[in-house]
Amino acid sequence: MRTGLRAPIVGGMAEWWSIEVFHGEYRARQWQDAYSSVLTESAVTAGATGWEWHEHRWGVVFEAEFGEDSRWEAFRAIVAVQAALDAVPDPVNGLLVYRGRGGGAGATSGRRPRPTAGAGAMALPEPGDEPMVDLTSAEPPDVLLSAGYPAP
Repeated sequence: MRTGLRAPIVGGMAEWWSIEVFHGEYRARQWQDAYSSVLTESAVTAGATGWEWHEHRWGVVFEAEFGEDSRWEAFRAIVAVQAALDAVPDPVNGLLVYRGRGGGAGATSGRRPRPTAGAGAMALPEPGDEPMVDLTSAEPPDVLLSAGYPAP
């Protein structure tokens, strides 16, 4: 048996990071066309060892592989990257940035955007008994007489 210090079995593992951009005011593909060069160049400058673009029916995904978290943080700190992320088609609900490959949790297809809340988002009350009004009599209701209206 050998004694002494052993090198770790697994050295530094590269980590993939994903930027998902959903369609919004305009198509995510237009955003990709405008910012793909900037993001790719910035990733290489920050030390990315790999990158890929994926287009889906709901938007686009930029995946970048970095050997260390500090390189990812350096990428995110680049002003051009921040400007690109600020310019996504839907700045409120149209951007996801996370560790791992695009689509999340090893799914075979990307995430579907959630339906937007709107008029149909809240459940309507169940129909109940509707009030019945007797229109066959010609007498005014008691409410009108007590309010001081003259009888017909």
